[in-house]
Amino acid sequence: MQVKELGHVVLYVHNLERSRHFYGDVLGFRQLLLEGPFPAAAFSSGRAHHELLLIEVGEDAAEIPAGRRVGMYHIGLKIGDSDDELRAAVAELDRAGVELTGASDHTVTHSLYLHDPDGNELELFIDVPGVDWRENPELIAAPIKPLRL
Repeated sequence: MQVKELGHVVLYVHNLERSRHFYGDVLGFRQLLLEGPFPAAAFSSGRAHHELLLIEVGEDAAEIPAGRRVGMYHIGLKIGDSDDELRAAVAELDRAGVELTGASDHTVTHSLYLHDPDGNELELFIDVPGVDWRENPELIAAPIKPLRL
C-alpha cells in the first residue's frame, strides 16, 4: 500500500456556526451542502469532494490541552504562491480580528501561524518560488528564520 495524498481533516468543534464563519468567511473555504444525523459542515478548496469536515460536539466538550502533548500539532493550508498573497492574508486576518501567533521562513515555504476558534493551530503558507526541494530535499530541514514580509 502507498498513500497517494492526504485526503481530508475532520475536526470536532464547540460551535458549528462560529467555525463555519472562520473557515468559510475568514479563510475562504467553500462550504458544501451537507445534511446528516448530526450537526456538521464540509468544506473544499475545489481539489477534492471535501478537505475539511467540522463536527459540532458542543460548548461543554473538553478543550484541547495546552503545551506539548501527543496529537495533532497543526494543519498546513497553502494559500498561494507569493509573499504578496501572504501580505494580503495578514491584512484580511487583521480585519477579521484574527491574531497571528507566528511567522516563519522555512526556506521552502513562507508561513503564518494562527489558531481557529477551538484552539487548533493552522499554518497558512506559500511555496517559495524558485526553491526546488525535489532537487535538493535537504532544503526541507533548513534552519527556520523569522519571516520578513
